[in-house]
Amino acid sequence: MTLEWMTLASQQLFLAQTLLQLQSPASGRMQNEAVRQGATELALRARRNVIKQIAQFYQHEAKQVDSLGTLATVVGADVPELEQLTALARKADSWWSHLDQLEYDQASPPTRRKTISGDNIITISANTGPDRSVETLSASMKSLKQFMTTLTERHDEW
Repeated sequence: MTLEWMTLASQQLFLAQTLLQLQSPASGRMQNEAVRQGATELALRARRNVIKQIAQFYQHEAKQVDSLGTLATVVGADVPELEQLTALARKADSWWSHLDQLEYDQASPPTRRKTISGDNIITISANTGPDRSVETLSASMKSLKQFMTTLTERHDEW
């Protein structure tokens, strides 16, 4: 069985983890931001490639499959992997949802910050974006890697 998309996803996760190891307090803010964004993009690409691999497992053309919606259209809604990923997408604290939040955050322009004045000094709010810490991003990537391992083992048995 060919696992070309899974191999590519594994390489991308390895590179993302390698990037995260470059982040340090001694590095500048811009370098740390570049590391986080680069690692996030690689993790998102890996996730899309896992979807492509699932389509290929079920004998479908993988190149155009890049989301759960297109996967459902191609393979049908009763595929166990699709059911599992859909359940993860609905669960707010899952690795899938975390990557969704990061994707949305990274694809959106930065929010404008209000200037501080006498009128708005009382109304202070914290940034409500997704957790972009190295630890949380690493945990999501580790969970994705575990999903990939389980998926590969399941299909190797067939």
